[in-house]
Amino acid sequence: MNYRAALEWLYSTQLFGVKLGLEGPRHLLKEALAYPAHGVTVIHVAGTNGKGSTCAMMDSIARACGQRCGLFTSPHLIDYRERIKVSGQEIPEEACAALLTELRGLCERMETHPTFFEISLVLAMKWFRRCECEIIILETGMGGRLDATTAVPADLCVITPIGMDHTEYLGDTLEKIAREKAGILVPGKPVISAPQHPDARAVLEKEANESRSPLEFIDAPLLGYPMALAGDHQLWNAALAVAALHKLQLHLSSDSVSYGLRNVSWPGRFEIIRPGVVLDGAHNPHAAEVLANTWQRTFPHEKAQLIFSAVEGKDLEGVLQHLAPLASRIFLCPVSTPRAVAPAVLARHLPQDSASHELFADFEAAYTAAAAHSGPILVAGSLFLVGQARAFFTASDFQSSSQ
Repeated sequence: MNYRAALEWLYSTQLFGVKLGLEGPRHLLKEALAYPAHGVTVIHVAGTNGKGSTCAMMDSIARACGQRCGLFTSPHLIDYRERIKVSGQEIPEEACAALLTELRGLCERMETHPTFFEISLVLAMKWFRRCECEIIILETGMGGRLDATTAVPADLCVITPIGMDHTEYLGDTLEKIAREKAGILVPGKPVISAPQHPDARAVLEKEANESRSPLEFIDAPLLGYPMALAGDHQLWNAALAVAALHKLQLHLSSDSVSYGLRNVSWPGRFEIIRPGVVLDGAHNPHAAEVLANTWQRTFPHEKAQLIFSAVEGKDLEGVLQHLAPLASRIFLCPVSTPRAVAPAVLARHLPQDSASHELFADFEAAYTAAAAHSGPILVAGSLFLVGQARAFFTASDFQSSSQ
């Protein structure tokens, strides 16, 4: 298959939906010879918010230390290949096509067809092995205990802040969600965690005790270093990233940490894509609260022209209670995914005292209307929306995905 045909086949596997469990990915990893080679260090990251930023920071700092790193994250914003990077470079189209062709043959011989996410993980692991990566950083897709990434044995587990999200899969209480996140713990292997709500912390402590996994919580943000990513919360993510790499006994220096944090790239998280236009994929209440705080520090005297959209299964009231007060006007539009929530439905979840709102058929129409007014523009509420916006502003081809 060429790259386009390979991607079409891969995207067709989204019809198999989300299947939480480890038997499938373990089987595919084994059949594809995709487990990491002996001596390769695997860092596994779970949590509700800050996973991607923390992964990107660890990757950037480790590369500044001379390590050859493989980075697997999800979802992508514009191009599928964003999910799989070695030494900061996306997997080439030719390699992606060749490996997917190989995996397709394997998948079609299996009794239970692997899912889109499972195939993506194994594709990444095969590429990392071929590139002889020394460190592999895996971001969980959802949860942890039954997430496909947990099928890869980890040497270090990292837990970012835990909050309410994906409740239909992970549970309706913080304790239940924390228990799913703690499912990535490996007996005897160290765990580094961000500060947690007491309910989540108690769960992590119990699970770590049971698995005899040494557990440490960071207790202060990282100060005194240049930061490419905006927001005070990124100082905590940086502290978590540095603590994790230190636990691996990587030879960190102030120069390597400084270079890594100054040059880290993680688009779509309070990203000023052009003057006066901010993109942020805040899709749950905790992330929306962090975004609101960052906005108020960055634009202390200005209201936003808020372009908002979301997908099904999100706590819309919880997100909008933080974002709506930032806005002088609200522009609602759908995102390009089957899980999109219609603008009229979004409107019903706005707080009663919200600014006036308008409904639009797509992002471009919403942006045109927002740009007609004065004041900074905030595009937020869904990473799918941020991806569409980035594609629009960078004149790129947007590859929509439902996973």
